[in-house]
Amino acid sequence: MQPSTNIFSFHGCPPSYLSHFPTYGINGENPNPFYSFQTGVNTPQFMSLSSNNSTSDEAEENQRDIINERKQRKKASNRESARRSRMRKQRQMGELWSQVMWLRNENHQLLNKLNRVLESHEKVIEENAQLKEETSELKQMISDMQLQNQNPFSCFRDDIV
Repeated sequence: MQPSTNIFSFHGCPPSYLSHFPTYGINGENPNPFYSFQTGVNTPQFMSLSSNNSTSDEAEENQRDIINERKQRKKASNRESARRSRMRKQRQMGELWSQVMWLRNENHQLLNKLNRVLESHEKVIEENAQLKEETSELKQMISDMQLQNQNPFSCFRDDIV
């Protein structure tokens, strides 16, 4: 038979992750009076589980609170972004309307100028036609005069015959 050795005797105490488990001495007795074999909920093991449950419930609640807070911040951020977007759209619409008004005014002025130029063009065409007619008449007169100047005595010939 091997001598029984306490596995924790080398360091003097159990590691911290084993502290919530009951340890038994060499004779099988429980050296810790707080641990017993009762199956009730009031045993330290069940109490630590219930405190772990409440701790995990609190952790879950804290996690939900953090998530809800993030959602609220995101909603507020989205609201602010939407407000800025609406303001930007409104400003752009105002700029576009002002550009439309300016272009309409410019179009009206250009149409008036075009009408004046067209009227002037028609007057020039009429004047050009009159000048061509006068030129034609003057050329005819010059031609007639030249014919008369070539035969200066042509009027006397009729008398001779």
